[in-house]
Amino acid sequence: MEKEKIKLFIKRNIVPIIFIVMCVSMILISNVGLNFLANELYRRIVRNTIMIIALLIPIMAGMGINFSVVIGALCTHFAAIIIVDRQIEGAMGIVSVFVLAQVLAFVCGNIIGYILNRAKGREMITSLVIGLLGTSIYTLIFLAGYGTIIKPHNPNIMLSTGIGIQTMIDLMPLKQVIVEHPYIPILFIVAATVITKYLMGTQFGAKLKVIGDNMNNAYALGIDVDKMRRYAIVVSTMLASAGQIMFVLNIGSINVYTGHLNVDVFACASILAGGATLNKASLKNVFLGVVLFHTMFIVSPMAGKVLFSNVAIGEYFRSFVAYSTIVISLIMNIHNEKQGVSD
Repeated sequence: MEKEKIKLFIKRNIVPIIFIVMCVSMILISNVGLNFLANELYRRIVRNTIMIIALLIPIMAGMGINFSVVIGALCTHFAAIIIVDRQIEGAMGIVSVFVLAQVLAFVCGNIIGYILNRAKGREMITSLVIGLLGTSIYTLIFLAGYGTIIKPHNPNIMLSTGIGIQTMIDLMPLKQVIVEHPYIPILFIVAATVITKYLMGTQFGAKLKVIGDNMNNAYALGIDVDKMRRYAIVVSTMLASAGQIMFVLNIGSINVYTGHLNVDVFACASILAGGATLNKASLKNVFLGVVLFHTMFIVSPMAGKVLFSNVAIGEYFRSFVAYSTIVISLIMNIHNEKQGVSD
């Protein structure tokens, strides 16, 4: 009986167990200092946690991984560029970025939710394509539209031709507030956690659980399924936007055209590394996943250098870990469902 419990526990938690073993092994191989690891891990937790939390509500609604969180990140970039162009600095600048980004995320979330309601059963691939489309539109606006259709107010952020935004934009006038008040990112994470936990426990969350378990039952109970699913994507997009604010402020600059790339993949890999599945996830999976996945990200180049005398191998291993986590998790989810293993 005890052996059966252990086997069931391992089957349910195989992905986080694999990650724990790999993290411990690589920490020992790389011989990394614990102070260095703790400092780097703290920075990555501050940067990435809210983006991972943004995935929870759509999973609860049975929509799988919401790869369109990229759009939330783009809303933040859009808002930050506008505020920097208007030369609004300090606390007022951060508040302005947050408010404008949230408004954009609310609008975009409703549009995305409407589209995904027309693609029931294919939400993940559809959200991935939406993210790619959003990236193309965003690039067109800031590479060709700014300086032609849109009149710039701050020539320092423009390319030398006068058309298009520079690749990097300095956010130090905004980051200075975070430097002076380092507890602000933690407050953002706590707020996002509390809001998500609250929503999951309300009638809204209960309806999403019914929809996620069985959409036909939800229809039979009189739940407006399309509206609830759209609201789930709106919440996800707005949280993703807030998460990207913490990301760019922690770095102190925006990589205008590539800074949003892979935020969806890394968030997805993190929550799956924490033991989430495509239809069940919790805040426990978020916080375990961000620690395990980003610990791997920190130590893998060092372990690669020790094992192969080549840091580049460790860098390639980072991408391998991100995508292999998703593949392994999908395989294990399907296997466990066939075997009748559930949480």
